[in-house]
Amino acid sequence: MRRRWLGCVGLLIGPWVSGNSFADEIRIAVATNFTAAMSDLVQRFELETEHTVLVSSGSTGNHYAQIKNGAPFEAFFAADAERPRLLEQEGLAVPGSRFRYAVGRLVLWSPEPGYVDDQGRVLENGAFRRLAIANPNLAPYGEAARETLAARGLWEPLTTRLAMGQDIGQAYAFVQTRNAELGFVALAQLRQPGKQIEGSYWIVPESLHRPIEQEAVLLRDVPAARMFLEFAKSSEAHEIIRSYGYEP
Repeated sequence: MRRRWLGCVGLLIGPWVSGNSFADEIRIAVATNFTAAMSDLVQRFELETEHTVLVSSGSTGNHYAQIKNGAPFEAFFAADAERPRLLEQEGLAVPGSRFRYAVGRLVLWSPEPGYVDDQGRVLENGAFRRLAIANPNLAPYGEAARETLAARGLWEPLTTRLAMGQDIGQAYAFVQTRNAELGFVALAQLRQPGKQIEGSYWIVPESLHRPIEQEAVLLRDVPAARMFLEFAKSSEAHEIIRSYGYEP
């Protein structure tokens, strides 16, 4: 789903701002887990430049396939490091532009207070009907969920009770709408700046899955897109990213 965030026109000079004052429009593919944080980044970027950013959020696997098929994005903020690396190897990204912008955290969550315990034992002991996860073949957070369940010896036992979303946004929606009693989601979907996390949750130890290192890459070397990626590396952007529970 494509969302468009339009900011006010202005020019507050920062270290990442180039001398190009011409307004441009850029299109960025963004992993679903990073949608809220990206909204804040775009708003700040548009306030400080004359450029407009169009954002398309979805699963990293789907975006990767779309880019290979010629989707007209200027940049890609993935939920893993593998797809940006592959795009670079395949000659579909600007060499040397790839960088890590965030490290995500996986959370087992229920909107019901007290439902999920602080060790995730509800996975073994809970009488739930459905456990939501993102598709492990398309979404890195789904892959991390599968690795977590496998590490606990629960992947096979719980396979018939999985409610599988195409991306982490659908997994979150399954739980939020009570179509699944609990599910694996991204911490950033729950941790909004200045707000308490509702319900109950278990932040999955990173020892149970491979790190969720999220990388970005420039797909077309246009000045506005390169400027946005430089902004995403700035201390100003890092503060926003941290506020959503990521490590930049």
